[in-house]
Amino acid sequence: MSRAFSATVEQVIALASLFWLLAANRLFFGAALEGRALVEAGTWGFLAALAVVLFGVHFLLLALLANRWTVKPLLAVLIVVTAFATHFMQSFGVYLDPSMLRNALRTDVAEARELFSWTLIPHLALYAALPLLVLFKVRIARTAWPRAAAVRTASILAVLVLMAGALLAIFQPLSSLMRNHKEMRYLVTPANVLWSTSAALSQDARGAARPREPLGQDAVQTHADGGRPRVLVIVVGETARAANWGLSGAPRQTTPELARLPVLNFPQFSSCGTNTETSVPCMFAAVGRRDYDEARIRGSESLLHVLNHAGVQVHWRDNQSGCKGVCEGLPQDSVTTLNPAGLCRDGRCLDEGLLAGLDERLARAQGSQVLVLHMLGNHGPSYFRRYPPAFARFLPACENDDLRQCSTAEIVNAYDNALLYTDHVLASLVAKLQASSGRVDTAMIFMSDHGESLGEKGLYLHGMPWAIAPPEQTRVPAVMWWSDGFAKTAALDAGCLRARTAAPATHDHLFHTVLGLMGVSTRDYEPAWDLSAPCRATPRQTALP
Repeated sequence: MSRAFSATVEQVIALASLFWLLAANRLFFGAALEGRALVEAGTWGFLAALAVVLFGVHFLLLALLANRWTVKPLLAVLIVVTAFATHFMQSFGVYLDPSMLRNALRTDVAEARELFSWTLIPHLALYAALPLLVLFKVRIARTAWPRAAAVRTASILAVLVLMAGALLAIFQPLSSLMRNHKEMRYLVTPANVLWSTSAALSQDARGAARPREPLGQDAVQTHADGGRPRVLVIVVGETARAANWGLSGAPRQTTPELARLPVLNFPQFSSCGTNTETSVPCMFAAVGRRDYDEARIRGSESLLHVLNHAGVQVHWRDNQSGCKGVCEGLPQDSVTTLNPAGLCRDGRCLDEGLLAGLDERLARAQGSQVLVLHMLGNHGPSYFRRYPPAFARFLPACENDDLRQCSTAEIVNAYDNALLYTDHVLASLVAKLQASSGRVDTAMIFMSDHGESLGEKGLYLHGMPWAIAPPEQTRVPAVMWWSDGFAKTAALDAGCLRARTAAPATHDHLFHTVLGLMGVSTRDYEPAWDLSAPCRATPRQTALP
């Protein structure tokens, strides 16, 4: 074994910054140089100055945190984290912004397991194991603290001067680039990991330190139900995109069972976000994407709390990664805990488990109830795990957790098979609701939380920053169904609502539409955002005096 070598803290962090500059920022440099001709001298000058800036950013970050005792543990962690980050960024085209980091931090074991593939091993060997071996052989030189302080100060000043010169040289094109493409800063690695992780954790800490802001505490039910129970089931879909949704005109029929039912489909429906952590809280908020304020949304009660204030019985059933605070303090359960026979394996359950015990729930229903079912749906990359063998109709289907090992056609086939199964689960739900309509007024609303990229423009999965997200990640399916009894008590004009489906709609409509359908009156209700408001024959009170 070769002998260890001695180096100062400044030398070590300079070497680490240079390594990350060359090995971890291919995506950033590719985005920064897009549209520039490599044969032009100005392009190479811009690239060189940009490299100096990136080197300086990482050197300064490390210089503020590292000393003789912390530099090796700190770099060891960052080397491993950066290796993982670059693998997933390069594999799926994701940006590591605070939203994506929060998503990653809250990923459960089953979900994380599906993201690991054999191709990760050589990547980690090259970008983590080898640098760690070099780091292991470094012996940090001892320096008297006055000299160490002087060296650290001088090195920081030198790097600041270099960065200032580089920034002045390319200030105009760089400022224009970052102004028009702010999302690019989330490609600078590992600075993106450090910044986004700290931002996500600090936001969560601030939210946890204070109670949720009350919402709709004045809510009351105003409809006359004739004594019949009413049950609305809200199904939160996962990663279903409109481009492949049969009811919305997809090239192949992925919703054959729903197509035979009298459902309303909204073909021009947009999500609030591109990942579950953003979309689920947003879609249950009073004001979502139209005036987006993440802190306000996460710090406030949700639609479900408003319904609960009005005396509506609320229950959340989960088959994925939780309700993201939407159902905090309210009744909830999970499919994995219920463990329905034949539907669960390796910590994951098929979505039919969401319907377990529904017949019994409907048989004993009293008053007004809202049941929320959170699907596993089309959660990638393991689309083939989302459906039972009977729904493997589009073949050959990708059966690999690493999508890069499959052709685009195979990926789409697996994805569409998962949509076929979602269609089956929704149709089965409608059948159960219809079967109980003799004594219960029932309705269903289905909305996917966000869409998915299946290789278009080199992108896979989801989570792109909203400003640059492609329509594959933001256009989602949305479907409504109700029984005759529900339509009667809600005074719904079906023809009017069917005509309304031709207009664009968004997650922002869910909060107010549900209040309208359930006959709940509150100052927080906005009729302009209630899809059913223009289609109710009998106007209802829309705000308390």
